[in-house]
Amino acid sequence: MKKKERQKIVEFDADELALPDEREEGSILARTPLPGDEEILLPSLRPRKFNEFIGQSAIVEKLRVFIAAARERQEPLDHTLLLGPPGLGKTTLANVIAAEMGVQIRITSGPVLNRAGDVAALLTGLRQGDVLFIDEIHRLSKNVEEVLYPAMEDYHFDVLIGKGPTARSLRMKVQPFTLIGATTREGDVSAPLRTRFGVVSRIDYYTIDELKVLIESVSQKLQYPVTPEAAGEIARRARGTPRVAIRMFKRMRDVAQVGRQESVDLKTVESGMRMLQVDSMGLDYIDRKILEILLKRFDGGPVSLDTLAVSVGEEADTIYDVYESFLIQIGFIARTSRGRIATRAAYEYFGMKPPEQNPSQNQLRLFDN
Repeated sequence: MKKKERQKIVEFDADELALPDEREEGSILARTPLPGDEEILLPSLRPRKFNEFIGQSAIVEKLRVFIAAARERQEPLDHTLLLGPPGLGKTTLANVIAAEMGVQIRITSGPVLNRAGDVAALLTGLRQGDVLFIDEIHRLSKNVEEVLYPAMEDYHFDVLIGKGPTARSLRMKVQPFTLIGATTREGDVSAPLRTRFGVVSRIDYYTIDELKVLIESVSQKLQYPVTPEAAGEIARRARGTPRVAIRMFKRMRDVAQVGRQESVDLKTVESGMRMLQVDSMGLDYIDRKILEILLKRFDGGPVSLDTLAVSVGEEADTIYDVYESFLIQIGFIARTSRGRIATRAAYEYFGMKPPEQNPSQNQLRLFDN
């Protein structure tokens, strides 16, 4: 028989429960933006309902069922965890879920919830059925998580008022709500937190066709035409990521506008991508720098993430979240127990011949088998 987890009593000052103003600078409701967030969070570009949401058809279909069932029972949607690389629309999907449920959404992120009182203030300010969205949920502290556990399961949490022998426990009730967590690092989400999510969905990279449809939709919303060939070329270079596709289209629009063109065509895209130093595969300057350092300075690897990040001059988290996942996806880098190694495809991309007796390549073949 599974032993039930012991209920935690969290200690913090009662005045920490005052809900902050969303407009206040540094507010826990003012989510720390990720690079490029402004490209996807514009209200005019964000889909509001599932019928406007492009891609992720399997996830959307099951969410439609779960939401319809929850609304029929007049209950909140089960707590939902969204997994996947940055830029794939986790925040957008959370907003769509709230809209489909007909409730309000409060948006925050793990790094800004420093104290137990921060999340307690958010919880006590929720109304029946509201959605609380926490981006980068893997970065929550243990104390904050311990406030969430009973709130997620039983819609209450206990606080300790005062200190010493006069201290007393106070149970705070929470309106039934839905917690939606988003993370780029599934392995960093603690097991006790992960098991409390009733719905877990992994968001995959978009296909070229899906991104082409997205670009054409954004073109219509921004009232700047794009030819089918140009939309397809942008989609091919967008790394399977909607955020990148939207950013690229807006830069191509800039090029076309300055050139006094009435639309974005294929010639505009080709010249614009040269200006951005993005090649036909979607690799940019930093991608190529990572590969060149791995191949030429470290003989193809293996090399640790921290060492690679220092050599490139970027933060390790940035390399891991933004660049490495794409390079692995297209088969240029592999992760092994000893570190990162370059694949045969990476050598061929630079016109280099892979070493015949490269132990890293032997390890890669063993890893693949």
